[in-house]
Amino acid sequence: MRIALPAFGEVLVDRGRRERLRSSVSGCRSLTQDFFMSTTNSNLANLVEKVIGADGAARVYRLLTIPAVFASWECGQVSRKEMAQALNMVLFHDLLQRVPSGRRYTEEVAARGDKVWHDHGALRTVRWLGNGALPPGESAFTRLLEPLGYRLNGVFPLGRIGMTGRSYVQQDCPDQIAQFFVSELHPEKFSVPFQDAVTRVVSTSRDPLSPKAHWLLHELGRDNRLSVTDAISLLAELQGCFACQHAPPALADYELLRAESAEMAWIATEGNTFNHVTDRVADVTQVALQQKVLKRPMKETVEVSQSGRIRQTAFLADSVVRRFVAADGTLVERDVPGSFYEFISRDCIDGSDQLDLGFDAGNAQGIFKMTAS
Repeated sequence: MRIALPAFGEVLVDRGRRERLRSSVSGCRSLTQDFFMSTTNSNLANLVEKVIGADGAARVYRLLTIPAVFASWECGQVSRKEMAQALNMVLFHDLLQRVPSGRRYTEEVAARGDKVWHDHGALRTVRWLGNGALPPGESAFTRLLEPLGYRLNGVFPLGRIGMTGRSYVQQDCPDQIAQFFVSELHPEKFSVPFQDAVTRVVSTSRDPLSPKAHWLLHELGRDNRLSVTDAISLLAELQGCFACQHAPPALADYELLRAESAEMAWIATEGNTFNHVTDRVADVTQVALQQKVLKRPMKETVEVSQSGRIRQTAFLADSVVRRFVAADGTLVERDVPGSFYEFISRDCIDGSDQLDLGFDAGNAQGIFKMTAS
């Protein structure tokens, strides 16, 4: 039985007003201003609550805008777009638990009666065969994303930092469901001692996906839907993929990696956790100025794409405490850069009302500096 809400619920007036203002400034119709709503989609609610608990689900529903496409659903059958949205909600919640600056900002947004529009999340991988039981590079995640309806939307050489970035868009609702930006680090672009350290660090990696999860991903990819029970089981395992899968690194290896690549040093401690989530705002420059007035730890400048349509900035990464193996085999703790919270403004593609959902290599490399130690 398919259920449709009689109305789209409470419109988020303040956020919608800002989106309309952005439209008038850019000269194109905002593709997000129509989507702000509250929802009681039981499939989404069940998935999120069963994985992160009732309190976590209530919090993420209070903070995040749920796109209007989820105003209708089929009881007992979870679509791939619902799985994609649920995964993004769970990962957004997870990042806020680790990023106090992002948690404070989103709570301030909620306190004024507004909600966050989740534009994309990002993670880092290592394209290296010595990756233990984990598939190398982005292949560890395309095996998840493709059954959820994601397709490749852009490739971005990140030559200055020895990486490649790829964006994935959910093809059922590309402008409503958050994208994934998946980057691969290329150890072969660095020194031989660096490569050896990479192997020592990631060779202990485990594969978090069980045979059952592989089977459910196959079923989802084939049928574009799962039962609620199977979807809950799969979502819990998908959440576990966005974590650190290897053992604590040797402190000496960490320092060696950090000397050549801040990005690989970050992977050594954080693995495949969400590197950042991104709030799509009407005017990222204005947001940056407001946060700087509040003495928040912001990036000094706003990154602007070559087209001029995409503008990004971010809070500096929050510090976390991580364990390392010292030379004598004991565990020691160090403060290191963790994840961060980003902001983005997108304009429409020239001569159309289509929002530019692309990325920019220069912007990405500038944003990546937020985790430099």
